[in-house]
Amino acid sequence: MVKQERAARTREALVRAAAHEFEHTGYEGTSLTRVAGAAGISVGALTFHFSSKAGLAQAVRTRGDAAVRACVAEAGAGTEPALDSVVALTLALARLLEEDEVVRAAVRLWREVPDGDGTWSGLWLPAVAETLDRAGGAGLGADVAEHDVVLLAEYLLAGAESRLRERLHGLPTAGGGEDEGDGSVEGHLSRLWALVLPGLSKH
Repeated sequence: MVKQERAARTREALVRAAAHEFEHTGYEGTSLTRVAGAAGISVGALTFHFSSKAGLAQAVRTRGDAAVRACVAEAGAGTEPALDSVVALTLALARLLEEDEVVRAAVRLWREVPDGDGTWSGLWLPAVAETLDRAGGAGLGADVAEHDVVLLAEYLLAGAESRLRERLHGLPTAGGGEDEGDGSVEGHLSRLWALVLPGLSKH
């Protein structure tokens, strides 16, 4: 039991160290030597748990996948109107991106090393579409199509992820200058939804 617990702790340390590397340097730039050093173990010990960089990347993606699915399930447990549920889900995902380095690494890996197992947006966009479909257009303006709301949610969250990546890596933001008000990507997204919701809702 002690040996199993120690192995589990080592794998956890490796996944977190790898997530940091993948997020900051990408798949190609990640070195197993740096991952092992950050986790405090030898490269030989690393390859005992993960035989290749691809296997380590898959472990990070699996962890990120689970976190996103849990976030989607929790956000979908409410009873809010459809549009409110869509907004709540995107805000929850923005918060998850900001707080969870493993999820951010997984998003970068999904983008850089597609493997046919889906995409970052494929983990949550179906929930947006299903929420709107169940509502049958209730709450939407007469000239607002459900698929356009899905597209809007995808664009907004892609922008939030991009903005967060720029900020965390010290890159200049597209708009330049300092963020005003709530500087979190969740705060940005909340303000943007407040701007567009009147145009989506029934009056």
